[in-house]
Amino acid sequence: MQFTINRSAFIKALNYVNRAISSRASMPILTHIKMVVEETGITLTGSDTDISIETTIEKTDDSANLQIQEIGAIALPATFFTNIVKRLPGEEMTLTQTTGFQAKINSGSAEFDINGQDANNYPHLPEITIKNQLILPADTLVEVIRQTIDSVSKQLSQPILTGVHFVLASGNLTAVATDRHRLAQRTLNFGESDVEADIVVPGDSLKQLVGMLEEVETVEIRVAENQIIFQLGANTLFYSRLLEGNYPDASRLIPTEKRTTLTINARELAQTIDRAALLSHEGRSNVIQFSISANSSMISSNSPEVGKVEEEIFAAETAGDEITISFNPDYMKDALRTFGDTEIQIGFKTPLDPFTLVPTNNAMNFIYLITPVRTY
Repeated sequence: MQFTINRSAFIKALNYVNRAISSRASMPILTHIKMVVEETGITLTGSDTDISIETTIEKTDDSANLQIQEIGAIALPATFFTNIVKRLPGEEMTLTQTTGFQAKINSGSAEFDINGQDANNYPHLPEITIKNQLILPADTLVEVIRQTIDSVSKQLSQPILTGVHFVLASGNLTAVATDRHRLAQRTLNFGESDVEADIVVPGDSLKQLVGMLEEVETVEIRVAENQIIFQLGANTLFYSRLLEGNYPDASRLIPTEKRTTLTINARELAQTIDRAALLSHEGRSNVIQFSISANSSMISSNSPEVGKVEEEIFAAETAGDEITISFNPDYMKDALRTFGDTEIQIGFKTPLDPFTLVPTNNAMNFIYLITPVRTY
């Protein structure tokens, strides 16, 4: 095996597949990148069994300036190999498979010899039967993921909640995530379609996917029995396993009654909560209070061992009953970050019931729910 390639193009492909490489891999060879060189191009594969990423650099890609002298295959240690390629001095590099499963890398005045493994020992990507497929704008899918991913549970004792629940039906996609303390739900209409699916995608998979979506315009989503595949452009496939189990019915958790509402700019409120959190984080209980009345609204935190903070907030509008409610400021900051610099309405029922945040212009059909903290 031997080829010469533009180093920048090769690094981009390596960065893609490295997203699927784990230092805690169950098999030693999964700490490697599989590289297959054919007459038409080079295919790189990375996997940790939960996520697999395959990307191809085609010989016809002018930016890669790929020249193939000899075909072949090898698996090279992912981190070591990538670090070498990133530090090579020249604009181009040549990789040659030498004796057995060794590779020689040349660029400029630098030369490296590294040991690899037999590519035939690398697990094959799953062969799956596609049930449904859907094409979405990449930036839309990024928005949906970022609005829900913070609410995914980190408790492995409830594995089904460590993913985002996607339901595709009647031309709508609904994404829901909850850790039982908060919930985020986004509904998206993608037009007339007979695509139907009810799946839970691991949050860790979606975090890796987001970084890759920013470089493509559209993404093709394919759903199989226990896998989901995202095709990014013409040359990259992202595989993820699906979580097994029944996701809780989110619609039962969302309150329908609001006795108090407050309308305010999300970014301004986030800045106020960020200041109050400086004190709550120093205290034993990470809690902030929200007091709302017709005359004024206050954010406060009181930690006897640290001190006290109070700040008036200037809402665009308040309506309904007076209320004082306690909550985790970190959950609130995560929620407000998903809204950006937009006006939102916060709806309260009682001090012990979950409260909701929605954009005042809720064309995107997005709702965030937070469970208050009981302080007595």
